[in-house]
Amino acid sequence: MSETTFTPRVFSGIQPTGNLHLGNYLGAMKRFVDMQNADFETVYCMVDLHAITAWQDPKDLMKSTRELCAGFIAAGIDPEKSILINQSQVPEHAQLGWIFNCVARMGWMQRMTQFKDKAGKNAQNASLGLFAYPALMAADILIYHATHVPVGEDQKQHLELTRDIATKFNHDYGVDFFPITEPVIEGAATRVMSFRDGSKKMSKSDPSDASRINMTDDADTIAKKIRKAKTDPEGLPSEAEGLEERPEARNLVNIYAALNDQSVDQVLADMGGKQFSEFKPMLAELAVSKLAPISTEMARLMDNQDEIDRILARGSQRAREITAPILRKTYDIVGMVPPVQL
Repeated sequence: MSETTFTPRVFSGIQPTGNLHLGNYLGAMKRFVDMQNADFETVYCMVDLHAITAWQDPKDLMKSTRELCAGFIAAGIDPEKSILINQSQVPEHAQLGWIFNCVARMGWMQRMTQFKDKAGKNAQNASLGLFAYPALMAADILIYHATHVPVGEDQKQHLELTRDIATKFNHDYGVDFFPITEPVIEGAATRVMSFRDGSKKMSKSDPSDASRINMTDDADTIAKKIRKAKTDPEGLPSEAEGLEERPEARNLVNIYAALNDQSVDQVLADMGGKQFSEFKPMLAELAVSKLAPISTEMARLMDNQDEIDRILARGSQRAREITAPILRKTYDIVGMVPPVQL
């Protein structure tokens, strides 16, 4: 079996469930922009089918999908350079997802820690979609023959499942059709933590709005939240080792490094010895300079929702030029009778 050469292509997506925050930007969107400007074809997605694994108010889901699209664009995703879509407008995602439901094994799915976390003790009342959605996530990636996926640490297990599904499909059918997708995990703040508790991930579900910077926050709100972020009484160290056992300090330094395109070591070389009374205003100024223009552009786009809808429609057209042939070839491999013109 000859080895197939795949076009370098990136796929990634975010659930449109409202309240975009700094963690989404630094852990995903900023990296998406970087990869858009590298030597990749890039496809970025609002995964609205994944969103409904838990019940969503239909009006809220529609608003959140458009708001997420606005966030992508405001952060720097160019709909002409990248393919920008909402998942449900590209039906091949769900169609390949069914094929992968039949490739994935129950044991694989039962090991998914995110299902256990989200279903909790009430797993019998969780939706079948919540249990099976990692197979759809694999389809999201492989329907584009994506070779690379930027992921946070909490998504590594799902990408490993994607690789397992691709390997099993290729083996079962004696083909070299789906790529074994590589994770891209990099950057100083791929996991942004809460401003109230540095041991917990920044989350839109945290009841305290002060725990996060929302991408819709204005400049004054951003600065205020950083000034009030939890810290410790010690000054900043000169080396990264000095941040061990100091989760709040490490979080703020990570955020500064990511916003300023520096490493943690570079930041501490400049900032070592400073107290937080000096560092926080510098971080606030940097955050406002980077984030306030994004919130302003998001607001402009949300006032022009027809523009968002046109961008998504055009994105789905471009996406299907890739996905339809890949699905048809998948069906051929599996043995599905093709349609004929009557």
